[in-house]
Amino acid sequence: MNTNLRSISISHISASVKDRERFYFPEEEKKTFIDTSRKRFPDISGLMLLVTCNRTEVYFESASTDSSQFLDFFLEYMSVDGNTGKSALFSRTDDTLKTAEHLLNVSSGLLSKVLGDAEIIAQIKRAYQFSLALELQGSLLERAMQIVFRNHKRVRNETHFRDGTTSLAYKSLKTMVQVYGEEEMHDKKILFIGAGEIVRQLFKYNRKFKFKRISVSNRTRKNAVALSKRFGCEIYDWERVQANEFSDFDIIVGAAGNSRHLVKTIEDNQRPRLLIDLGLPSNMDHELSHQAGITLFNLDAISAQLENTKVQRAQAMESVKHIIGEELDSFRNWVEENSLRSVLGKHKILIRRNTEGYLHEKLNTNDPEKVEIVMNRVIRQLYHQKCRSTEEDHILDLIAENAVFNSD
Repeated sequence: MNTNLRSISISHISASVKDRERFYFPEEEKKTFIDTSRKRFPDISGLMLLVTCNRTEVYFESASTDSSQFLDFFLEYMSVDGNTGKSALFSRTDDTLKTAEHLLNVSSGLLSKVLGDAEIIAQIKRAYQFSLALELQGSLLERAMQIVFRNHKRVRNETHFRDGTTSLAYKSLKTMVQVYGEEEMHDKKILFIGAGEIVRQLFKYNRKFKFKRISVSNRTRKNAVALSKRFGCEIYDWERVQANEFSDFDIIVGAAGNSRHLVKTIEDNQRPRLLIDLGLPSNMDHELSHQAGITLFNLDAISAQLENTKVQRAQAMESVKHIIGEELDSFRNWVEENSLRSVLGKHKILIRRNTEGYLHEKLNTNDPEKVEIVMNRVIRQLYHQKCRSTEEDHILDLIAENAVFNSD
């Protein structure tokens, strides 16, 4: 039975931060979900779970399980009543080529909150590496990922689509400067909460900004220690974060996983405070934005500031789409040829049997070498004609056409 590459997706395109939070997977829960999916649907041969701050998507390769069945299971797994209308927030497809096209558009940043998001390809790569570790790359998914990486390289080398910043981390640091001013920023005390990709990006881009008074706090202390050693920052105890003891800090950036409303109160409001919430679920209670002296930017607010980059990249979009089209054509050809090879492989016995019968009856020979020659000619002809007709009369006609040998 042929398999299809399918997908379900919820993203910023269809859902608010609040709705997306319902379907976010912390790192430690991903394997459990994948294992449960495999047990529920044994025909799944490939699966990739992509989770970012703006989207949760499942790409899976299956023979019979369709995206509607998988979405019902997904909602059930996340303890969401299917009758609440949440399923309408998801897009899904069961068509291999449409799924591959969606994956190419996502990986290129065409469907990102900020057009051309440069971080999405790294997130997809990590998701795929997780699938590889579980031996869940499948065949269609594996081939699709090959064109994703090739497409990324071409877009980077052949277009200007990646020009300009689209990084939430970079924009967050820039926002600090915009709020306080470049001179004042060097005296401000900053706390990064979390130790994941966004926080690592914050430290990476801080090489440009050179803010010195930075502390980091993380639920798993060893991860905070690793960042401290690498970037020379202070460590702030997680227990103090949980207690909302932030009197020492002017700026707090929340980017911790699975930490909804970790920051609920800010005491000592004698000086202005800047809160930047990059977490999903939201690390900071939105009610803090109504508190005097506090300026709060959440994911959507920071992303909105990056919209200007769209203008700079718009001219390159057609080039990107052209490259995607070429890579999708390449994938389509591979799928068709793979399908044809599968069909011919399944009917090889039929072709051999008819070839043997024809040569015995018409040419009075049982020579296995001649049988092999004719059979291979027929298979090559079917392959080059991309012919999927395996009716016996058609095969017999091709055998008769190819059962010609030079006389000695």
